[in-house]
Amino acid sequence: MTILIDLNAELAKLKMFRGRTPTSTRAEREGSSSRISPYRDATIFASKSAGKGAWERHPDGDEFVHVIDGAATLQTATEGHSQSFAVSAGMLAIVPKGMWHRFHYPDGVTLLTITPGQSEYVRADTDDPLSVEPQRD
Repeated sequence: MTILIDLNAELAKLKMFRGRTPTSTRAEREGSSSRISPYRDATIFASKSAGKGAWERHPDGDEFVHVIDGAATLQTATEGHSQSFAVSAGMLAIVPKGMWHRFHYPDGVTLLTITPGQSEYVRADTDDPLSVEPQRD
């Protein structure tokens, strides 16, 4: 079955959530992100927010991230190693399976992700996700 998605229409439904933090609740984030469609063993999501997201990782596969609008810093962390990458509109990032990552986007960013399977999160405001017990969402 062919699936057609009007991405502009989907993005127009979203509101920009300003002041996002790693501890922002699902209720606070409501309306700023949406589950667009299943895709293979993943889900296509879109989101608009400004602030700093929680650490997350995806044990079932790589995550595909497309920066549609705005700019962000993508932070990654593994045992004994962390990196930061500047990303902006038009760029793609592929975050490897199981790698902790988060985005910092003080001025706002619009993202499209293809996220595999389950996700694990660290919803504490910490620079080291390996120091906190993750939660499944």
